[in-house]
Amino acid sequence: MVMGGFRIVSGAAPVAGSRMNGVTAKRVVPALLLGCFVLALPRLALAHALLESSTPVAHATVHGPNVVIELRFNSRVDSQHSTLSIEAAGGSGPAEMVRDAQHTETSLNGHATLRPGNYVIQWQALSTDGHITRGEIPFSVQ
Repeated sequence: MVMGGFRIVSGAAPVAGSRMNGVTAKRVVPALLLGCFVLALPRLALAHALLESSTPVAHATVHGPNVVIELRFNSRVDSQHSTLSIEAAGGSGPAEMVRDAQHTETSLNGHATLRPGNYVIQWQALSTDGHITRGEIPFSVQ
């Protein structure tokens, strides 16, 4: 026989039935929520690789012809699967650029020999959590 969420067995003391009583639910539910939050924490810590700073900075005028390029991100980037290029402004085609070895796990680096004019650095960064971010940095060379 079932009474108030407990099963009575031949005059024996009540045994918990298939439903939780109020005290157990009050302890189990917060514990489950806490467990889900703890399991999600590492995933929350993984973020897109966001650009923190660059050399040259956006809209800067730099002295040429030798231009050093460094992009610094807020998290590690996979340099082998990330891209970095320079395009002459106005769609006149790509400028020659050499990718350098990564200085740190959070940077993409390169250098170019550029004539005076307007250029755009185009980048795409693959973060170690698998997310891709991309952007452009316009600048001028004197």
